Formats: sequence, structure tokens, C-alpha cells
Amino acid sequence: MRSLLILCATLAALPSAAQAGEPMDAEEFDHYTRGKTLFYGFGGTAYGVERYLPDRRVIWSFLDGRCQEGTWYEDAGQICFVYEDRSDPQCWSFSLTPEGLSARFQNDPEATELYEAGDVDEEMLCLGPEVGV
Repeated sequence: MRSLLILCATLAALPSAAQAGEPMDAEEFDHYTRGKTLFYGFGGTAYGVERYLPDRRVIWSFLDGRCQEGTWYEDAGQICFVYEDRSDPQCWSFSLTPEGLSARFQNDPEATELYEAGDVDEEMLCLGPEVGV
């Protein structure tokens, strides 16, 4: 019940465009994600996890223990991420649905669409750097 109240309060605090499933702008996205660790699914399976830090910094993992640090910014209505291991931005349009965030890659209806996974009883795992012999 407490989770439902928190979700309702969060939704009430967001502008109406985000509530209606319209793409979120940078301010709405930052307000929803900052300080959270969100797990994402794709096609009914776990896809990845991202921790949202202050100053638009993030840490992403494909749930394999390898984590990538990055930053995000808004460009032409999309939220774009640049990670330490690749310089080309990965741009998504994010919308808030009753189930949580929905993310569409490059705002293309034919492209990958991720969704915020519900109650995931896991922590984000980042292993240390690989060390050779």
C-alpha cells in the first residue's frame, strides 16, 4: 500500500504530458530517475539496469557484472546517453506509463522498446576490472 501511495505522489508531481504517455523532456526524466536504480525488461526478459546519479551521470549494466559509466543529455526531444566505452550517443524517447517508464530507441516505432521492470528483488552488481595473469 505504501508503494502505491509513493507511486501516486510521484505521478501527481510530474507534468501532465508525461502522465499521458507523451515523451518526457530532460526535466521530467531527471525528476523521475534521479537517485534511482531502474531495471529494464525487453520482450518479457531482463535486459539491463541503470543507476541515475546527480549531474546527469549514470551507470549501466547488461546484468553481467560489467558496468559502464556515462552521462545523459536531451537532444531534439530525446534523452541521449554517452558511455565511457563508446562515443556515439544512444538516444531514446522515454514516456511514463501506469507500469513505469517505457523507452523507445531513437523514437523509432520499429526499434527496441524497453520497459521499467516491476518489483525486481536484485541489486545492481558491478564487478571490479578484469585482471590478467
